[in-house]
Amino acid sequence: MTGTTQSTRPYLSYVYAYPHKTAYRPLAGHPAGRPLLSDLWAAERKDALSLYLHIPFCEVRCGFCNLFTRIGAPDELTTRYLDALDRQATAVRDALGDDEPVRFAAAAFGGGTPTFLTAGELERLCDIAEKRMGADLRAVPLSVETSPATATADRLAVLADRGATRISIGVQSFVDAEARAAVRPQRRSEVEAALGRIRDARVPVLNIDLIYGIEGQTESSWRTSLDAALAWRPEELYLYPLYVRPLTGLGRLGTGTETADTAWDDQRLRLYRAGRDHLLSHGYEQVSMRMFRRADAPRGGPDDYACQTDGMIGLGCGARSYTSSLHYSFDYAVEMREIRGIIDGFTTTADFSRAEVGRYVDDGEARRRHLLQSLLQAEGMRPVEYRERFGTDPYEDFPAELALFTARGWLDGTEGPSLLRLSPEGLAHSDALGPELFSPAVRAAMAAYEAK
Repeated sequence: MTGTTQSTRPYLSYVYAYPHKTAYRPLAGHPAGRPLLSDLWAAERKDALSLYLHIPFCEVRCGFCNLFTRIGAPDELTTRYLDALDRQATAVRDALGDDEPVRFAAAAFGGGTPTFLTAGELERLCDIAEKRMGADLRAVPLSVETSPATATADRLAVLADRGATRISIGVQSFVDAEARAAVRPQRRSEVEAALGRIRDARVPVLNIDLIYGIEGQTESSWRTSLDAALAWRPEELYLYPLYVRPLTGLGRLGTGTETADTAWDDQRLRLYRAGRDHLLSHGYEQVSMRMFRRADAPRGGPDDYACQTDGMIGLGCGARSYTSSLHYSFDYAVEMREIRGIIDGFTTTADFSRAEVGRYVDDGEARRRHLLQSLLQAEGMRPVEYRERFGTDPYEDFPAELALFTARGWLDGTEGPSLLRLSPEGLAHSDALGPELFSPAVRAAMAAYEAK
């Protein structure tokens, strides 16, 4: 199952899902055509599903953002979007059927910025999750993303009352000049006020996102942001390396590069290590390259979502859904005009009974995905569990890749073959290691994708 690229650059791609969405294609062109959701889910386990509702709206778009989102929502667009989300949820729940119990083990609202919605619209969003899908939001972990400008007291009160266990706020930097350099217009005073409102809402878990690698950022200014975040004693912190991607604000400005910029790589690695060590010295545990959890914190939601065995239901035009054989979604874009067109098409859709865009996952890809998403977690993977699921051994399925990781010092061999776990250096190079496990077919599809 070899497919290594032999690259040593540390920042190739943030692997949060596999196969990557740029490997998806319209299913109308597949020999089997656009499959009915009822057929896709008929033989799937439905007792531990995750539910994700996507809100593709933001008050501004950050310079580094390549998420599926648009600025603003004119002409009652949020109402029309929620109407479509309600129709989609009804169709999806019907497709899941009632032959066996349908249970959701976790839920999340993401985007975009879910708290772009008003307090009343957030109530409706929760109703869609509960009354249409049957999720018990007060009984399962519920994570919601927010921003400093939209983390208002009335919105947070709705989320706390409806069962939110985790609020994640994208701060990125507490240094105003760095926020401007990342094309994220905000002031530290506004960020601090928002964090105060979140703490007042008494949601059990606060997560703060920070970014390293911003132009002009130094170890000293990075420490300023880290210490400002630590002052709030967040239960979780995510440290993200800055990427500059095509069609984003920074990409258009020509800031940074996706070619071999060793100085920028060195800066990001240096800041990553400084941030990691600082958090570890302040009582945080490393969960993945990006995620750090306070050692005494409650578990307010799933770790970096791996979903190696459980299914995912995604609602909204930027959400993915996962069955054991097909990952599917709606069309994907980064450029604002394209995004607006896709959202408008979603709001006028009447029939949500079929999958539109996706990629089939065969047994080989399922093994690759399981290894990849397990290995990128700090706790690693027990090969015995892999053997129980697939009937084969990961060392035999992926000899070239694991030999390469060993040669680079990316694997921790202290427990021998009974545990596949990354070394500290391997965790630091997660964004290089992940793409090494992409199959040749997925790489080819990603390479052929035309950004829009």
